Parts: sequence; C-alpha cells; structure tokens
Amino acid sequence: MIRCLVVDDEELARALLQNYVARLPHLELLGCCKNPLEAMAFLQQHPVDLLLLDIQMPELSGTEFLRTLPQRPLVIFTTAYPDYALEGYELDVVDYLLKPFGFERFMQAVGKVSERLKGKNTIETDKEFILVKSEHRLHRLRYEEIVYIEGMREYVAFHTHTGARILSLRSLKQLEAELPTDKFIRLHKSYIAAIQHITALEGNQVLVAGQKLPLGANYRELVLERLFG
Repeated sequence: MIRCLVVDDEELARALLQNYVARLPHLELLGCCKNPLEAMAFLQQHPVDLLLLDIQMPELSGTEFLRTLPQRPLVIFTTAYPDYALEGYELDVVDYLLKPFGFERFMQAVGKVSERLKGKNTIETDKEFILVKSEHRLHRLRYEEIVYIEGMREYVAFHTHTGARILSLRSLKQLEAELPTDKFIRLHKSYIAAIQHITALEGNQVLVAGQKLPLGANYRELVLERLFG
C-alpha cells in the first residue's frame, strides 16, 4: 500500500483526488489538508509515502513547503500553472500534473511512484550507494567513489576518484540532507566534499584529493571542529 496525503486549498481539487485515490486499490488516503501548515502537523504524526501537492496556495506555496521538510515523501505536483516544471525537477518530484487532468494521467503518475518505491526498497537501502540520474541513465554511485560535489545553479556535478564528472538535476541542499554525515561535509554554498579525501586546510581553502576548494565562512567552524580540532 502507498500511503497518500492530499494538500490543496481548493475543495473541488481535494474531492477529485480523493475519488482518484479511492479507485486504485494499492493507494491508501491518510488525509486531506487545506494548506501546508496543516500538512506539517499531519506529517509529524503520520508516516506518508506520497504527497499529492498543489503549488499555488496562500501563505506558503507547495515548493516552499517542500523545502522546509528534512525528510521528504515522494511528491506529485498538482497545479494549474505550468511555470513550475523546472523547480519541480530541482526538488526531484516524481511527476507534474497540470490541472485539469484525467484519471488515466493520474494513473501514469502513480505508476512512476510505484517504480520509484521499488527502487528505494532495493537499491537505496544499501547505504554505500547513492542513485544519481544523469541524462537518460541512472547511476549507482558508491560513496567511496565521490571526491566532491559541486553546485552549478539547478545542477550538481559529482566529481569522482577516476576524474569523471556526472551532472544531475538536483539541489546541493537536498544532497546535504541525503548524504551520510560521517562521510561528507559541506564546505561552501557550492561544495560538499568526501571527508576521506580532505587532507589539508590552507587559509580559506581546503585541499581535497589535490584540488583546492573554497571554505565558506558559514561552514568554517564546523569543518575546523570536525576535521582539524
């Protein structure tokens, strides 16, 4: 069963999604929330696999709400506005349903969720790997292969020990929450480095596998305490 939560400020939209969810036996609707604040309180009490999330809502948008969550369920955006597609990809949402959408399109999105959950239950449970989507490939990248990760606007670049660079459409902030803290550390607003490859500190730069990376003022104290204390 895929446990779902609907978050939408429009009553008709909530009713439609409730109907769609009820028609699929492998979905379980845990609740419907009128705004992100209700959803925040709900998520603190109930584990959820899938958010069916509107974007344009009063006080807090769906994208702003997602960025506040330290642990995100899988997300399908449901919105009347096509302008947020790129931001949706940056937030790694499963699908983007443009209102009005029919039941067949909804089923396609749920199918993607099922496939994502299968992958999560097999590959991602192995803590020595991270799944990295790049172009039309899904890489299983071992933590020990990663030297550092560079933020490049809406992309990140994984720099590996072989010298290869893998580009992926995701955010550095999301990766910081996902990667194990005993293996990686944030150095700068644009860099995360593998701790095992950090060898020296030179002023406001850190030597990572022979490469000098900047050390941001906001991260200096933590780096000094954890690595050079």
